[in-house]
Amino acid sequence: MKIRGWLYLFSLTITIAGAGCQKELKDPDKEVKYTGPVMENKDVFTLYSDSAKLMIRMKAPVQQEFEKGDGVFPKGFYVEFFQQSGKITSTMRADYGKQTKGSELYFAKGDVQVHNILKGEKLETEELYWDRRRRKIYTDKFVKITTPNRVVTGQGLQSDQNFDNYTIKKITGVFDIEE
Repeated sequence: MKIRGWLYLFSLTITIAGAGCQKELKDPDKEVKYTGPVMENKDVFTLYSDSAKLMIRMKAPVQQEFEKGDGVFPKGFYVEFFQQSGKITSTMRADYGKQTKGSELYFAKGDVQVHNILKGEKLETEELYWDRRRRKIYTDKFVKITTPNRVVTGQGLQSDQNFDNYTIKKITGVFDIEE
C-alpha cells in the first residue's frame, strides 16, 4: 500500500511537471515585431559649419532614430542658413521631416515654408527635398512664391538651399500685388 501511494504521488508529480513543459514554441518570423523608434531626442539643436564658420543651424522639438538608422522629425523642424559673414540669409520650416541614413537628403512635408530674408521672398509647398550635400532644394509638387510685388504659382521647383536662385518647372499663374 505504501508503494502504491508513492507511485501515485510520483505519477501525479510527473504528470503535473510534464503538463507545465508543454509550452508551444512560437515561430519568431510570425511574431509581431516592434517597428518604432529605437531612440528619441527632445529639443534637438544641430549646428553645421564649414571652415569653422556656422553655415546651418537646425532645431527640432523631437528627433527619432529607427533601427535602419533613418532619422524622423515627427513634430517638424526649423533650419536657418547663414552667409560666411554669419548673417542669416534664409530659413526653412516643415511640419514633418525625415533623413535617410547615409545621405544628406532630407524630406519635408506638411506646411513647408522657405524664406529668403535678404530678398523678402517666401516659398510655400506641401513637400520639399533638401539635399544638404549639394546645397539644393527641390519639389515636383505645387509651389507658391510670394515676392514683395508678385505671387507666382507653379508645379515643381529647383533652387539653391538659400532660395536665392530658383527655377519653377511649370508656371501656372502670375499675380501682381497692388500697393
